[in-house]
Amino acid sequence: MNNNNEPKKYEFLVDDPNVKVLPIMLSLIIGAFFAVLNETLLNIALTTLMGEFNITLPTVQWMATGFMLVMGIVIPVSALLLQWFTTRQLFLGTMIIFTIGTTISAFAPTFSILLVGRLIQAAGTGLLMPIIFNVFLLIYPPHRRGKIMGIIGLVIMFAPAIGPTLSGVIVEYLGWRYLFITVIPFALFSIGFAYKYLINVSEVTKPKIDILSLFFSTIGFGAIIYGFSAVGESKEGFLSTNVYFPIIAGIIGIVLFSIRQFKLEEPVMDLRVFKYPMYTHAVIMFLIIIMSMFASELILPIYMQGPLALAPAAAGLILLPGSILNGAMSPFMGYLFDKFGPRLLMIPATLVLSGTLFMMSRLTIDTPLWVVIVGYILLMISVSAIMMPAETNGLNQLPKQLYPHGTAVMTTLQPVGGAIGVSVFISIMNAKQLHYLEDASNPTDPITKNLAMVSGVELVYFIAFAISIVAVILAFLVYRAVPQDLDEKTQNDLQQNNK
Repeated sequence: MNNNNEPKKYEFLVDDPNVKVLPIMLSLIIGAFFAVLNETLLNIALTTLMGEFNITLPTVQWMATGFMLVMGIVIPVSALLLQWFTTRQLFLGTMIIFTIGTTISAFAPTFSILLVGRLIQAAGTGLLMPIIFNVFLLIYPPHRRGKIMGIIGLVIMFAPAIGPTLSGVIVEYLGWRYLFITVIPFALFSIGFAYKYLINVSEVTKPKIDILSLFFSTIGFGAIIYGFSAVGESKEGFLSTNVYFPIIAGIIGIVLFSIRQFKLEEPVMDLRVFKYPMYTHAVIMFLIIIMSMFASELILPIYMQGPLALAPAAAGLILLPGSILNGAMSPFMGYLFDKFGPRLLMIPATLVLSGTLFMMSRLTIDTPLWVVIVGYILLMISVSAIMMPAETNGLNQLPKQLYPHGTAVMTTLQPVGGAIGVSVFISIMNAKQLHYLEDASNPTDPITKNLAMVSGVELVYFIAFAISIVAVILAFLVYRAVPQDLDEKTQNDLQQNNK
């Protein structure tokens, strides 16, 4: 046993010959793949569900809105759960919850029961990613995390990329219920595999549960996601009481939650992670990339199916190469991050990102299709060179006891950033379209309508380009982070590895 005067040893399970790391990784990755795949698997079936259950578009959109809402509520609590339960207990519990929700959805006789199943699925999915990030931070030392996080990035990006294509085939030939039925055996396999091979890698400290923090968190993150998600359901947009009341309530809830965390000895989500500059840098970069991705993943299909008059299937196939390359490049980007650090990746990648977004802001009704394909490929490759390296570098600077909180903050931002990105960009595009049509001499003419849509698309991409300039500036300020809880000798060794 170490004497208190001895320097602290920073040990990782990958160096322990008694621990089989590969089965642990496979257990987590298998579960993550199908949970993340499930996020986009249902998107193409919403029209089918409207006909099946005789419901309206605002009603069926709760399949997506409700999913994000539940994720926004459960993810902030993940830091607390990671300290209350073992890795094995939490992963198995999460996958069981996900499987129960999937089974309910598969055999739901009514839309209400289908929605309940979908929300249960969301609870499992929301808790899964914080578990995975936290485990990999504990298993691998900082100088080896880039490649591992790249593999996670491959899973996270590849699964949603093939989701719409896979969904279209399943819905057309088997029916929408098989979107859930086909996932069940893989989820059960993940549970069985993890039951046999997954061991606990985290320390169970069982911190005190602060009920008031949980209340503020639920109101804050839940209301703000609901408010931004409701923008598209109202003709008044942000002026609707169904939008601005929840957003205001959400902001108040988040402020109260944040103030409460600084007063607690054992916070539910420790916001001291933001005192580490590279972590704060990573969070800002992460939000910028999320916004840029939503500008393309939402607006570009609308542009292709509108002014370019492409069928939905063709539009989906055009986006597929960029999405697949984004995932496929992720492990390679992780390898480069381990070898060369974040600057070599992020500076050229942010310049390519900004240049691509500016090019997309010049789209017209006559833009050749190859420009759209190349533009989207460049966009997604640049995203793969920014997102995971930034996230890994930021988490690397945190001391070990803040890992659960760092991963919780990062994963909470995904549904929040997603909801904000969707509503803001769609609102901007719609407002520009309406303004164009108001000034048009013949607003009902199909060509005029297409030109109005193009004007909205151009404005969205120009705003995304303006936001990306911040990412370029941040890329020049980044440096390779070193964990703050290492003894001096280990820090020096890591710095040598980094050179």
